[in-house]
Amino acid sequence: MALLRCSKILVDKVYSKIVNALTFLKRLMNITGISEQWITIRIKEKGDSKCIPWKNLKDLILAHPDERKKVDVFALSIYGLVVFPKALGHVDEAVTDLFGRLNKRVTPVSVLLAKTFRSLSACRRAGEGRFIGCNLQEEDIEWRAP
Repeated sequence: MALLRCSKILVDKVYSKIVNALTFLKRLMNITGISEQWITIRIKEKGDSKCIPWKNLKDLILAHPDERKKVDVFALSIYGLVVFPKALGHVDEAVTDLFGRLNKRVTPVSVLLAKTFRSLSACRRAGEGRFIGCNLQEEDIEWRAP
């Protein structure tokens, strides 16, 4: 436990140390392009992990001067709120780690949104209803391999 700096070791788990792992703060700084002070003020503790409220990310999307960073923050929000939700209304630090590892040239956000829409529609269809969340139709989605 002392060598791995883990407070709790489980027998059926494999442990390794990530080399040069960025902190949650640094990952958010890289993704958003915003100052350490702005991010530090907004980081919250939810359960056993750190997160940032969606409201702060939404405000950043609306006001950010860099269009590319706006898209990155929006994509991060989709991952944190729709694909991998952990704390209601917050984006978890694990999501920023995943997002930081993705290839920046290809973003699967549109595919994930389309799959979510299709899944919700299928759920509503099974209940004799229809999901009416947006006007996205199957023909509006272009499917292609990266």
